[in-house]
Amino acid sequence: MAVYTEVSDEELIDFIAEYDIGELRSCKGIAEGIENSNYLMHTDRGAFILTLYEKRVDPDDLPFFLGFMEHLASRGIQAPVPVKGRDGVALRSLCGRPAAVLRFLDGMCHRQVKPDHCSEVGKALAQMHLAGLDFPLSRANNLSVTAWRGLLSDSVARADEVKQGLGKELETELTLLETEWPDGLPSGIIHGDFFPDNVFFQGEELSGLIDFYFACNDCFAYEIAICLDAWCFEPDGSFNATKARRLLTAYRGVRDFSPLELEALPLLARGSSMRFLLTRLYDWLNTPTNALVTPKDPLEFLNRLRFHQSVKGPGEYGLD
Repeated sequence: MAVYTEVSDEELIDFIAEYDIGELRSCKGIAEGIENSNYLMHTDRGAFILTLYEKRVDPDDLPFFLGFMEHLASRGIQAPVPVKGRDGVALRSLCGRPAAVLRFLDGMCHRQVKPDHCSEVGKALAQMHLAGLDFPLSRANNLSVTAWRGLLSDSVARADEVKQGLGKELETELTLLETEWPDGLPSGIIHGDFFPDNVFFQGEELSGLIDFYFACNDCFAYEIAICLDAWCFEPDGSFNATKARRLLTAYRGVRDFSPLELEALPLLARGSSMRFLLTRLYDWLNTPTNALVTPKDPLEFLNRLRFHQSVKGPGEYGLD
């Protein structure tokens, strides 16, 4: 259950009175998510998500996150729209936490990803990248290559508890990534966590994008690499080139890749695997056994990293 801050009925009623969203009919905690406390609320005017931002979210970043979602929605992207209070302010405080109300998006996440889903994802990702080009705010990616050395240092002494030799393998890989990481690729705002649990569908049609709390400025090809990791591997760990081809082809139909992006894609995919491996490794080693959430297996991304290490060029991802 990912509700870290409990809200009493009295506090909730007083908070909702600051908005013009109708009379509260019901409110329940949402189990999904690991960063914040989320509640699904129904009023006589519709459904809304109440989010309380917990300690892992920097309050100074919230105007960027909320503003970006509002900007995307104004450009036709199916992102949650922050609801402003009667005073015109969206970001508020509840139970000692920064808080916001977002409009509910219909749809469901697909646990069994099909090639058609990957086509929808590629198109939506490119549309989001283009829609964010004129967003006036910026935020550095604090989980990019410059941060990975610190993440590894926090875990390397115990990495072999997870797998023998893991610490040395990660040290070697990170040194290569730090040396060869590309500069000057086309950049803008990326979602940063474009995984299946953050994408809604109605049937086979994509209906919404959620959880923008890793959004930041970085190169677009890095996010494409993240999507290869997130959408194109099967439960048995094998890479599905058909899904990758569908995702990448749909993306190119909206925003084409530059030659430099194509050349860099295998290395960026290794970086994507490293980023998620390191954050999962830290959580695996440091999450208390009685925690509200169960840490995810970091070795899933070790296997993906090893696959990307074997890739000789973008053609192996289904591209010409």
